[in-house]
Amino acid sequence: MALNKKSVDDFNAKGRRVLVRCDFNVPLKEGKITDETRIVAALPTINKLIADGGKVILCSHLGKVKNGPNEGESLAAVAERLSEKLGKKVNFVSDYNVTGEAATKAVAEMAEGDVVLLQNTRFRGKEETKPEDAGEKFAQELADLCDDYVCDAFGSAHRAHASVSVVTKYVREKGGTCAVGYLMQKEIDFLGNAVENPIRPFVAILGGAKVADKLNVINTLLEKCDTLIIGGGMAYTFLKAKGYEVGKSLLDETKVDYCKEMMEKADKLGKKLLLPVDAVCIDEFPSPIDNPSINTTVVDADKIPADKEGADIGPKTIELYSEAVKSAKTVVWNGPMGVFENPVLATGTKEVAKALSETSATTIIGGGDSAAAVNQLGYADKMSHISTGGGASLEFLEGKKLPGVYAADDRA
Repeated sequence: MALNKKSVDDFNAKGRRVLVRCDFNVPLKEGKITDETRIVAALPTINKLIADGGKVILCSHLGKVKNGPNEGESLAAVAERLSEKLGKKVNFVSDYNVTGEAATKAVAEMAEGDVVLLQNTRFRGKEETKPEDAGEKFAQELADLCDDYVCDAFGSAHRAHASVSVVTKYVREKGGTCAVGYLMQKEIDFLGNAVENPIRPFVAILGGAKVADKLNVINTLLEKCDTLIIGGGMAYTFLKAKGYEVGKSLLDETKVDYCKEMMEKADKLGKKLLLPVDAVCIDEFPSPIDNPSINTTVVDADKIPADKEGADIGPKTIELYSEAVKSAKTVVWNGPMGVFENPVLATGTKEVAKALSETSATTIIGGGDSAAAVNQLGYADKMSHISTGGGASLEFLEGKKLPGVYAADDRA
């Protein structure tokens, strides 16, 4: 899966209209942006194109837009914040049609170094590529606005949407370049190439609630890594597969046989598969989830009482997992070790993050809850790479071809 895609460094944007698909899917509260991480992450690519003298046209989705276009999911707040960050006005085209007359006019009037932001791509209707959903037509209209295309939205790269991958077909038809931005390049370098050709020992840590969410990742990583560590709610289905009783812990009965298969596969391949040896148990799941008023009991993994549920890894497991990480040269982590949203049940996740922060290994955090945990716990600056895409990073780790990545031109 070694990927060698053209990047923004491989073409000169001077005088050219460059459409950049960003990930501006930022959290909004009462119209105000509460976390600007994704905006900041897009700046290097945008600044490079401005410095080249390109005419920079930005597009992104925001939210799920289930009930049609609405001002609550407009990109107006993003345009405002971007203007501040770039130190220059970003011309926001508020037209719900996204690529209509207003957008065409705004682009026609651009000078070199100007920046235009189009309205939320999902306002256009479904972005899927089925002709009846106007996906192809939308992609063609986006391509009509530009000369070249840059995808810098890794969080959306696993979706074959009009603004993510289909647009490249029409840009290429007219002789334009289709490249990836700096953010996408970093994801390819770490998640793609580093996982495909890791410096060993390679340790993978998988957590989160459900085994079903990570079936293919478990299978794929077992073949690639030297040690696979399992934590979080999914660990209890593995413990059940070992013949242990798990009380009221999260359990997927339909995946017990699959977990047995994976343990057998690890043995056959000579890989270590580490499971919790003890667990922090609670009487009832906390409500609300961050309620610290809960009773906890630490028990061995094969002695979980019938009336309790496991909610975090215990101290012996923390020691076991931390030790496994110490000797690693490459570590990939996706999914928390317990109910990390609760301060009482965040210890396992926190200690794994701490162990990663203290190793000299290349440490790659696979987006989603793991990224949130590392950021919240203050270890973000100690990690080699924190992925910007939850679903996309999981699919990349599975070895799937992400449409947004593969749609870019290959380097000669």
